[in-house]
Amino acid sequence: MSKHWDVIIVGGGVAGLSAALLLGRARRRVLVVDAGSHRNRFAAHMHGVLGQEGTDPAELIRRGRDEVSDCDVTVRDGSVTGVVDDDLGLRVSLADGDTPTTRALIVATGLTDRLPDIPGIDAQWGTRVLHCPYCHGWEVRDRRLAVLGTSPMSLHQAELIRQWSHHVVFLTAALGAIEPQAQARLRSRGVELIDVPVTEVVGDGDGLTGVRLADGRLLELDAMFVSPRPCPHDGFLDDLGLRRAGNPVGSFIDVDATGQTSHPRIWAIGNVVSPFANVPISIGAGAMTGGAVNMALVTEDFDLAVAGGAEPEESAADHWENQYAERERRWSGRANPTMTEVVSALPDGSRGDVLELGCGEGGDAVWLAEHGWRVTAVDISASATTRAAAGAAEKGVGDRITWVTDDLTTWTTDDTFDLVTATFFHSAVALPRTRILRRAADRIRPGGHMLIISHVFENPGDIPPWAGHHHGAENDDTAFGDRIRHLLTPAQELAELALEEHGWEVVTQQVRTREATGPDGHQTASVKDGVVLLRRTGANAR
Repeated sequence: MSKHWDVIIVGGGVAGLSAALLLGRARRRVLVVDAGSHRNRFAAHMHGVLGQEGTDPAELIRRGRDEVSDCDVTVRDGSVTGVVDDDLGLRVSLADGDTPTTRALIVATGLTDRLPDIPGIDAQWGTRVLHCPYCHGWEVRDRRLAVLGTSPMSLHQAELIRQWSHHVVFLTAALGAIEPQAQARLRSRGVELIDVPVTEVVGDGDGLTGVRLADGRLLELDAMFVSPRPCPHDGFLDDLGLRRAGNPVGSFIDVDATGQTSHPRIWAIGNVVSPFANVPISIGAGAMTGGAVNMALVTEDFDLAVAGGAEPEESAADHWENQYAERERRWSGRANPTMTEVVSALPDGSRGDVLELGCGEGGDAVWLAEHGWRVTAVDISASATTRAAAGAAEKGVGDRITWVTDDLTTWTTDDTFDLVTATFFHSAVALPRTRILRRAADRIRPGGHMLIISHVFENPGDIPPWAGHHHGAENDDTAFGDRIRHLLTPAQELAELALEEHGWEVVTQQVRTREATGPDGHQTASVKDGVVLLRRTGANAR
């Protein structure tokens, strides 16, 4: 998984996923690293979130992950242990030993709420021991409520909770003496003050029963509010010496209105810098910062282009049309042998409709038609599909193939298929490959298959002699990393597609070695093909 990203986001809660959604839609290469310990995981329902009232926080995260994955954002479970400046930007150390680099880092790691050391309090946290009345006050309105004093901020909390109920007790023992004027202010609205320490939080199977006091009394309650000590998850940034700022509840990384820290490539959002931010505020912060980070990278891209006199980036359509139009035939015209072997081994009766992604000059499409399939073959190059259609007509299978010249980034169809193939579906220019594959997977009928065949270059010696022309360099170690950066192993392919949770099973995941002949028809070499074959088990779509 180690590679260079436009943006790495540490933390996959609502703030991090919101930033990822903006950046993914801006066509940035984004990696989200998520430890899964979201602050609101103790609550079963969110409140005060427009359009999501009462939704399980875990369900919102699940939906968010699906949405960002549709924009080619990669979400990876794990944690970050350190960050250092690198020649390429920032190098991020993950707990599993991986060290990807990035042009920009967004920290959305949240915080841990440290509760008072009182027996029983942890068991009720997030259900009947609460911290935010805007999140939970409506559900306990007019009930017997208490505020557990933990800091001077608790005075403010006691006044606030009175808005939700006439029955409020302020437990003040941990605060020591309270100014008479503050006591009178609270009592003026009926808040009862008790200065006896709490020794236990008492509950049963139905929730909170009350609190046990040091004098032996049981104070019966329906809910208790507390201000825990917020501990931001930012220790992995310590070596960078980021500027910090204090607020009434602790020390946090200092950020500007866009979330940018004192480091030009690092932003921080959500509870890691704002302990009072709820879900909608954190979502908004993620959107704001996502846009700000993209603009910073856009500015950097133009600055580098001006400084280097770079030509405008070639579009995928222009690139591939030029590749096919500049010669009479680009490839051999033969079907890929790995594809033919895998498809031939599919169960009897599976032959039906097949969608071929990036059909090129049609060698695979013709073979499929010759073996009983009805083929829809799509490629971005008009020269390629025109040449392919002529070849199919010569072989007598033109009536079994529908040729489509279009950009798969935007091309859609209402048709469904029994098989989707993507053989060497790579591009040297920008192509949202994972998004295209996922969208194609949604068009596969239950019981149908998706077959992906890719180059696998595990070391420079795996590159065939003719690949220098097609992959941009001679076979040397220096250029090796650049040429294979967009190529995935079967395991990485499955991780990026993440289809298993959406009604799919893995049939084949392997690397196959075969003897191949180059496009000139003379050069031969051993090559490695990565093979992923998936079967759709149900109607679930992404």
